[in-house]
Amino acid sequence: MLEAFCIVAYFGLAAWFWPGLPGCCRTDWVPRLFPVIPLIPHLFLLQGDMFAADGIHLGFATSLSAVAALTVLTYATAAWRYHLAGVLGFVLAFAGVSVLLEALLPAGGVVAHTDAPLFKSHLLVAFSAYSLLTIAALHAGLIALAEKHLHKAVPPKMLANLPPLLTLEKLLFRMIQGGFALLTLTVISGIGFSEEVFGKAMTLNHKTVFGIAAWLIFAALLTGRRFYGWRGRTAIYWTLAGFITLMLAYVGVKFVMEVVLGR
Repeated sequence: MLEAFCIVAYFGLAAWFWPGLPGCCRTDWVPRLFPVIPLIPHLFLLQGDMFAADGIHLGFATSLSAVAALTVLTYATAAWRYHLAGVLGFVLAFAGVSVLLEALLPAGGVVAHTDAPLFKSHLLVAFSAYSLLTIAALHAGLIALAEKHLHKAVPPKMLANLPPLLTLEKLLFRMIQGGFALLTLTVISGIGFSEEVFGKAMTLNHKTVFGIAAWLIFAALLTGRRFYGWRGRTAIYWTLAGFITLMLAYVGVKFVMEVVLGR
């Protein structure tokens, strides 16, 4: 019942906020409150799916749904400071698709080692980092589309009501800064978790290699922004490179194992 409500509400609001339709032009407080309507039951759904009686489930569909919920929360919060009604249509449609996939795809297996206290903290921080940097990557893609059509006399309707590029870029780097801070904590807590469970500082596997590589990419991006003023396409390319590297550390493997191979 909650799943059906969330799907209908997300897609209904996405249609209302879609560029070229009435909702995307609203500048008052209404667009800031509407996304909360499906978000609250969405969070209840996630709590039940992720924290089951047999342990913590973080399958591909559940992870995607959690990222979508955090995306809605991020943009709904940012909308109190920036005019983001033109972006909410995309965000809410993404959330609707994620809840639909969560209902259709398997929940995934139980995450191992959840009885270790340090691992629970590591898992929460890591997932928050991955989610926030995923949002940053989606936001970078939106900036790339807006930049591509910037000099056209008549931009596409889907891009007509976006905030200025400088506003979008400012929000992008705030997301990256927050995600990078969480990713740094993930690496540190991962070392502690490895010592607690495996008795050694770090296990060299694909997650470790890709995770550290992603950390280095985002560190280079923030350094370039701070000292060389990186922006525009340079910032977009580095953001997407870091995102792809980070996703290879976890989500790519989970997708192949659960959706393609059915394990």
